[in-house]
Amino acid sequence: MVTSPTLPVLPDEAQQAHRLVNSKFPPIDLFNDVADAQEFETLYQIQALTNPRLLNEVGRLELIPREDIPFGIPGCSYATAPFTHVNPAGSRFSDGAFGVLYLADSMDTAVAEVRHHQQRYWSGVVNLNYERFVFRSLSCRFSEAGSVDATTLAFSHPIYAPDDYTHSHQLGKSLKHTAVAGLRYHSVRSPGNRCWALLTPRYVTSIQQSAHYEMIWNGRITSVNRLSGA
Repeated sequence: MVTSPTLPVLPDEAQQAHRLVNSKFPPIDLFNDVADAQEFETLYQIQALTNPRLLNEVGRLELIPREDIPFGIPGCSYATAPFTHVNPAGSRFSDGAFGVLYLADSMDTAVAEVRHHQQRYWSGVVNLNYERFVFRSLSCRFSEAGSVDATTLAFSHPIYAPDDYTHSHQLGKSLKHTAVAGLRYHSVRSPGNRCWALLTPRYVTSIQQSAHYEMIWNGRITSVNRLSGA
C-alpha cells in the first residue's frame, strides 16, 4: 500500500487556468444573481415555491458550505457547479463522494484531458457511429492559497497511474478530510503540462467563457475544432 505523500504547501499566488464543460449544462442563474449567502438563501426560498426544477438546477447544496461559495464573482455558477453536481462515478481525485473543480494550464491541456475521458466514455456506447459534442471553454482566475503541490512527485508515482485511481482517490480523500483547498499536479493526458484539482471554489475570483469547441465522433474522436471566440 502506498501511503498518502506529504506535499509542500503552495504560496498564495494568483493563477489563470482553463476548463471545458459540455454546453448541454447551462450556467445556474441563481448563483450569479446574488452577491452573498444571505441574498442566495432569500432568493432560493422564494424561487423554490414556484420553480419545481430548482433542486435539479442548483444540485445538492448540502455538499458545499455556503461560506465556500464565491458569491459575487463573474461565473460563480461555473465555480460552484462541480461541487453540487457531483459525478457519482468519481474522477482522478474523488471517488464520487465530493466534487472537484478541475483546471488546466492551457486550453490545449484541457482539450487533451477532456478528449481522453470523452473517448473512453463514448467507446462504451453501442452503435454510436457519429456524434458531435459541443463544449464551452472557460478561463478561470484563482489563488493557490491553501493548496499543495503534487508536481514535486515523479510522474511514475501511483497517483498518476493512467487508469487506476486507487492511490489518487486515497490522496484526494485525505486532502479533503484535512480541508486542503486543492492541489497542483502533472497532467496525465498531456505530459509535461500541469493541472489543478480544486477541492473548494472559495479561492476562485472569476470564470468567464472564452470560446466554443466541438469534438467529432466517428467510432472515435477524430477531430477537435474551435468554433468561436469570446
